[in-house]
Amino acid sequence: MNYRSLKASNLVKINTLGELKAAGYQSRTIKQELRDNLIERIRAKEVVFPGIWGYEDTVIPDVERAILSMHHINLLGLRGQAKTRIARQMINLLDEYIPVVAGSELNDDPLQPLSRFAIDLIAEKGDQTPVAWMHRNDRYTEKLATPDVSVADLVGDVDPIKAATLKLPYSDERTIHYGLIPRSNRCIFVINELPDLQARIQVSLFNILQEGDIQIRGFKLRLPLDIQFVFTANPEDYTNRGSIVTPLKDRIDSQIVTHYPKSIEIGKKITMQEAIVKNEQKSMVKTNELVTDLIEQIAMEARESEYVDAKSGVSARMTISAYENLLSSAERRALLNSEKETQVRVADLYGVVPAICGKVELVYEGEVEGPVIVAQSLIGKAIRNQFLQYFPNPEKAKKDKRGNPYRKITDWFGDGNTMDILNDLSNRDYEARMKTIDGLDDLVDQFHPRLGKGEKLFMMEFALHGLAEHSLVGKKAMDTGQSFKDLLGSMFNADSAFGKDDDEEEEDDDDRY
Repeated sequence: MNYRSLKASNLVKINTLGELKAAGYQSRTIKQELRDNLIERIRAKEVVFPGIWGYEDTVIPDVERAILSMHHINLLGLRGQAKTRIARQMINLLDEYIPVVAGSELNDDPLQPLSRFAIDLIAEKGDQTPVAWMHRNDRYTEKLATPDVSVADLVGDVDPIKAATLKLPYSDERTIHYGLIPRSNRCIFVINELPDLQARIQVSLFNILQEGDIQIRGFKLRLPLDIQFVFTANPEDYTNRGSIVTPLKDRIDSQIVTHYPKSIEIGKKITMQEAIVKNEQKSMVKTNELVTDLIEQIAMEARESEYVDAKSGVSARMTISAYENLLSSAERRALLNSEKETQVRVADLYGVVPAICGKVELVYEGEVEGPVIVAQSLIGKAIRNQFLQYFPNPEKAKKDKRGNPYRKITDWFGDGNTMDILNDLSNRDYEARMKTIDGLDDLVDQFHPRLGKGEKLFMMEFALHGLAEHSLVGKKAMDTGQSFKDLLGSMFNADSAFGKDDDEEEEDDDDRY
């Protein structure tokens, strides 16, 4: 029996180096440890990176190959592509506990000590050297690369206070204060946004990656550090803050390119998994499949939009925030109307505009339009595209010999009728307004006859917005909601801002008061 066959509860009984040797402990590098445990997972047909959706056939196989090859890894991709999540889940491939020399700064292996402290302690106490057990959750270090990171932060420096306290000359190795990297010996060390690290700091990583050496001031140190490095970076053509210096890139064994979800279904899995939904929201707000599709469609439209900077990307965090805002928009309406339950509405999509504005970087043309206008345009395009999945194409419907299914609706607006769908309408008023429009009820019954009451009302409103996006009905955004009217009537409306002269505007102002 060796120590790996012992239960975690029995490990605490091994307290000395002698007991560790008797238990059959054999040293392994962290890369060998990751490799061995990955092999066991693969053979057992276990999911290695749970909750990482859309990478099953692309990124995850590449990561597994890199681990099997015992490589340092660079995850290259735009923001919100689960790079850091993958790195954090690698700790699940580590042994649950490993032995370390008790009190060691560098997590020294009792059989292969590195630090002066551990070497001296083992020389003094031999098999009675105290051993502690380090859990895998403590074997992960993460550092965000920023311009102010120094070599001392990562590698270390001479500590004058320690030298004075111990009455040691600066030439003594014991005066060194080790940085994050040496203190992560036998751990996974992650540097996020590597291009943001100054070039001279990146140079300090050369020897650590290649030889395991560290250089601190004038000390001649050779510490064969045992570290699994994982870097994350945005593509070099995206960031203007810096880049990965070529010699460092050459020393990173595997560079793995990540990507955004390739389908709406994958995007929904990520959003539903990550969104924070309160229990009271779950009981109060009822959603449907279409509205979650629309949220993901907005992200896809943003990634293709001429107004959004494609090099910056559109993070998966946008759909997560948008979904949370969507539920909160419906919840707020229910609270205002003292309703215990409400169905999410298409109008609630316009409540996610703040989530969109905060998550997209606009090009010059987008800045000219303004972030709110761009966000509303993205919502409109999402509705337009999803509309064709549920109703006939309006262009083809006009030529249908069996009759245009939208004629009743357009005729109703053509008779001079208008409809304001306000954001805060009560359930009763909302239903009444939906059923006021001739032909809207019949349209949904024709193509979706088995919907429940709440879903049917949502589909009616969705059809109304879809017709507006396909230019069969006019739509105008208001501060309090959306106003629908005849398309031609809205184009030639004498009350439009472009159809007034100064005197008419003054008369309107007088009428308001």
